[in-house]
Amino acid sequence: MNYKASCHCGSVAFAVQAEVDALIECNCSICSRKGSLLFFVPRADVAFSTPESAMSTYTFNTHRIRHNFCSTCGCAPVGFGTDAKGHEMAAVNARCLEDVDLSAFTINAYDGRSA
Repeated sequence: MNYKASCHCGSVAFAVQAEVDALIECNCSICSRKGSLLFFVPRADVAFSTPESAMSTYTFNTHRIRHNFCSTCGCAPVGFGTDAKGHEMAAVNARCLEDVDLSAFTINAYDGRSA
């Protein structure tokens, strides 16, 4: 399925090709504060319709994940990193998808605080 996503102000906008069965609610310090509901896709499945330069990036702890957010409104629609096999991945915040009923998805807890 092809989803459209954006930050609050629209400065960061992209399409993502994904089959989303469930979302992840991580309890790490950053995800819990942002309220993110995530799903993961290969980085190549995310196509920006706005310049990626509209995003700022924050890293912490191991600095393996690039937590991106809009430089204007602060919304965090997508992050980038690599999986255990070294493949470039995108973590998409489902709360930033357009016209999607989040209650239709199973939400799985992930203990990122202990990882």
